[in-house]
This record gives sequence, structure tokens and C-alpha cells, in this order.
Amino acid sequence: MTSRSTSALRKPKAQRKPNIKNSATRTKSGKLPEWNLADLYSGIDAPEVTRDLQKMDAECVAFETDYKGRLAERTADETGGKWLAGAVQRYEAIDDLAGRLGSYAGLVHAGDSVDPAISKFYGDVSERLTNASVHLLFFALELNRVDDAVVERAMQTPELGHYRPWIEDLRKDKPYQLEDRVEQLFHEESQSGYAAWNRLFDQTISGLRFKVTGRELAIEPTLSLLQDRAPEKRKAAGQALAKTFKANERTFALITNTLAKDKEISDRWRGFQDVADSRHLANRVEREVVDALVGSVRAAYPRLSHRYYRLKAGWFKKRKLAHWDRNAPLPFAATGSIAWPDAKNMVLTAYRGFSPEMAGIAERFFTDRWIDAPVRPGKAPGAFSHPTTPSAHPYVLMNYQGKPRDVMTLAHELGHGVHQVLAAKNGALMAPTPLTLAETASVFGEMLTFKRLLAQTKSAKQRQALLAGKVEDMINTVVRQIAFYSFERAIHTERRNGELTAERIGEIWLSVQGESLGPAIDIRPGYENFWMYIPHFIHSPFYVYAYAFGDCLVNSLYAVYENAQAGFAERYLAMLAAGGTKHYSELLKPFGLDAKDPKFWDGGLSVIAGMIDELEGVS
Repeated sequence: MTSRSTSALRKPKAQRKPNIKNSATRTKSGKLPEWNLADLYSGIDAPEVTRDLQKMDAECVAFETDYKGRLAERTADETGGKWLAGAVQRYEAIDDLAGRLGSYAGLVHAGDSVDPAISKFYGDVSERLTNASVHLLFFALELNRVDDAVVERAMQTPELGHYRPWIEDLRKDKPYQLEDRVEQLFHEESQSGYAAWNRLFDQTISGLRFKVTGRELAIEPTLSLLQDRAPEKRKAAGQALAKTFKANERTFALITNTLAKDKEISDRWRGFQDVADSRHLANRVEREVVDALVGSVRAAYPRLSHRYYRLKAGWFKKRKLAHWDRNAPLPFAATGSIAWPDAKNMVLTAYRGFSPEMAGIAERFFTDRWIDAPVRPGKAPGAFSHPTTPSAHPYVLMNYQGKPRDVMTLAHELGHGVHQVLAAKNGALMAPTPLTLAETASVFGEMLTFKRLLAQTKSAKQRQALLAGKVEDMINTVVRQIAFYSFERAIHTERRNGELTAERIGEIWLSVQGESLGPAIDIRPGYENFWMYIPHFIHSPFYVYAYAFGDCLVNSLYAVYENAQAGFAERYLAMLAAGGTKHYSELLKPFGLDAKDPKFWDGGLSVIAGMIDELEGVS
């Protein structure tokens, strides 16, 4: 997600990306849906793509011709508010069109990032978007140079007042803006700079093959084997990952070093003091709030992850678990694969119990083919919900393999999807939600699904398995992501003094992982290179703390829900529908929550600790 200051002509995101021919793929999990991208374009060769690219080029040039150099003078005159509102409306319409083009290219690429024709299409569209958007760069820069009093007076006009949240957010970027031609240079060179390195990462990671027990697998099914019931398969997968990563460590080290240097150059020119300050600004969150979150989580490692993994090792009758057994299925967990229709029903039933409106929105993802679920060669690993653009609708990508965690992933991504549908009414400029709240709806969707399954479970062993699974998910969302954030901080800080070798990056990785996982996880040789496949480090530096922010926030939010009178669901959906029009602190006020309170994060973490308490009591 781009910051709202540069949202016009959003480039296709490499991690949010497909063109699927069939409507479904049959697997052991049942018939899995493949999305229909025709709501955007019918194919990469569709004449509408050419038409819209040409239209975008023309609109951008016309916009620059009509407005460049005139903002200060025209905004200050008597009808300045209405005139500027017309300019913002045109800017937003271009952003929506570019969002449609960029989203389609990115989604097609996510479906198959190794197909040469698709890769070329993705690269060409990305380049066209960058070239066209050069003509729009002046707008935010020039608008931010208009005097505050003049802008405030213009916003008294209702048409411009509608865009107040966007304009006020835009002006927060003012201290970090550069001279117009320097901004243009940064913008144009992004295509041969960080965007190219992002694309190299995607293509390299999708093309890797891992030899596991005589079979060559792509990364997603190999990672999935780390959750297999058979210990020999988990070990073989862990060793195969280590071997292939080792063979490619120089490439990934080069990508990491180059992107860290690229960010350092940008931060230095713009005047950001801390390596993560640009992310905090984009998230509209204060550095001290993030520092408090990180400090609270790191202090809680011993009573969360250390304690849980000690418990888990005991369930396997071991003193320590090898790192490839960290996510092993519990010995007392139910066996078998969860069919897709059952997963769908679990999530929609949980959503419906909270809010029929929320369930109705989520159901459209199934009925209207907004989900792509099968694992395929060349498909992007992991899962996401991409908002596309307000004039269209979101799309969800998954790699569904019938595991309990896959059900929670479905609940997670549908939470994002519902959020994106509700926020779309705010338009292309104000629909995007800062990352501080972007993970709230997704984690809340997971919690709804978990709580419903827990309430329906009669078996003590299955309750224990559900609780343990939820604790693992929370540790992966909170502890693991804060460890990732600590790793990124160390890499970007040390990179300022020169390149880091793959060996040095591995040392930093082992240090933060050892601290977060604790003594019950035995980190074996090969794990030092497991930093290589994490896409957030490449595509969205310092994004990862948003997961922990969202999880801790949802723990507190869910406690309010459990004790709330009627009306909570309506307030919750209203919070999601606000999109990017309000600061997170304002959105949390109706629930009596304040993330600036030092005790706030401890409250969210105590929910996880309480679940571990219960698990200790039955072990």
C-alpha cells in the first residue's frame, strides 16, 4: 500500500499479485476456486488494457497542463476551494484508473510470476504507470507549499472539505519533501531501482526448487511440510530449505544490501532520523508508540514464546524441539484435511454470529469468484487480500492445503476483504487504511472464527489443541513479527556502515531468533539463511510490526466486545468503513482504548499469557 501522499498512479505491488483460466481446481481438500479477473480486464492482451493505458497517459498530461504552477494563486482567490476540489477529484479519478491497471498486472503476476509473457506485461504496465505519474508529481509537492491559512480557508468549501483527511495527511509529509526535480528523479529511477529488485526477488523465490525425499518442490509446498505430521518429512523439508537457500545466499544478500542502501539514500535526502521513521510516517503512528509495543513484546518473550515452546517440547516428550519442528502439528490434534466447503462454512458461520452484514460481504468472495485458493507452480507463496481500487473490489489469494491454519488464514484474509469493501466508499484517496489498523479486521476475523470453534468443542483434548494452535498463531503474529522488526532494524542500521555479507546477515538473524524463540527451540545449522524468503523485508520494510500492533489491539478490542452491550458490531463496522479518514486514536475512542497508554500493550499480551496458563493447567 502506498502512502496517501504518493497514491496517484499506484504501481502494481509485486507481493500482491494472476490470470486464471479455469473456475476451480480439484484437490484432496475439495474443489478449490480460482478467481475471475475479468471484473478488471479479460486478459493481458485485452484492447481495454491498451485503451486505459492510453487514457491514463493523456489524463496525466492534461492534468499537469491545467494545474501545474497555479495551485498557490488559484487556491488563494475567492473561489479557490471549489477550484481545488475539482483538481483533487480529477487526481482521484486518475488514481482509480491507475489502481485498476496496476492491480490487474500485479494479480496476474502473483498467479504466475515465472511465465515470460506475464512477467513482461507486469514490467511494461509498471513502467507505463511510473512514466505517466511523473506528470502528477507536482501536485502534492505544490499543494504542500500553499500557506496553511490559505488551505484551511479553502477547505471551508464543502466540496474540498470532503477531502480534509487526505489533505491533512498529505501535509504531514511536508517536512520530508524535496525539490520537484529531485522528487521526479527518485520517482523515475524507482523502476530501475527498488522496483526492479523487488521483481528480481519475486521471480527468484518463485523459481527456487527444493529437493525433498526425491521430489522437487516449489517453496510453498516445502514450507507446508514443516507442518506435516511425519517428523522425517519436517526434517527433510527443513534441510532442503537450508540447502537451496545456501546455494542462493549471495543473490539474496545482494538484493537485501541494495534495497537497504536504496532506502538509506532516500531517508538521508528526506531527513528521516531513524531507519523506520518513514514507515511510521506512512502508518501515521508515533515512533514512541511503536517503541512501547516493541519493548513490551520483547520483555514478554520469556512468559510467551519461551514458556509455550517449553510446553510444546514436553508434549513431544523432548527437552528441545529442532527448529523445523517449531510448527509441528500437536500429537493430540485431530488428523485429516479440512475440505474447502467446510472451511468456508466455519468462517462464514463465525462471521454471521457477529454480524450478518459482515458475513454477507464475506460471502461475495465465494459467490463472485474473488478468491484464488489452489497451490500452483509459479504462484506467489503465502496469502493476501488486495484492495485493487474502489471502482472494483478486492481479491484474495491463498495457497489452501486443508490445514487448520489455512482455515484461520481464510478468516484473516476475508477480514481484510470486508474491511476493504467497507472502506471503498471513501474513494481512491481515502479508502487506504494506515498499517496501524490494516491488520485489525483480519486478526479480528481470526478471533471470531477461533472463539466459535472453541465454544463448539466438547473434547478436552481438542480444546487443548485449539488453544495451542491459537497460541502458536499469536506467537507467530506478535513475537515472530517483532523479532522480524528487530532483525530489520539491525540490518538497516548496520548497512549504513557498509555491505553485509550473507554470513553476517545470518548472524543477526540467529541472534534475534534465539532471543525470541528461547532455549526450548534447538536452532540447527542451515537456519541462519531462513531470513531469505520473507517478502515483507523486500517489499515493505518495517511493515511487520503492524501484525503485532493489530493482534494486541484486537485482543483488547475483543475483550471490549465480550463485555459490551448491544451496538458493538455497528461501532466496529463503522470503524472499518472509515478507511483512512481518521487517525487510529480517534477510531479507538468509541471502544475506550488508547494505544498511547503504556499499559495498553501489556493488556493485549496478557491475553496470550492467559491462554498459555490454561494450557499449563491441563498439561
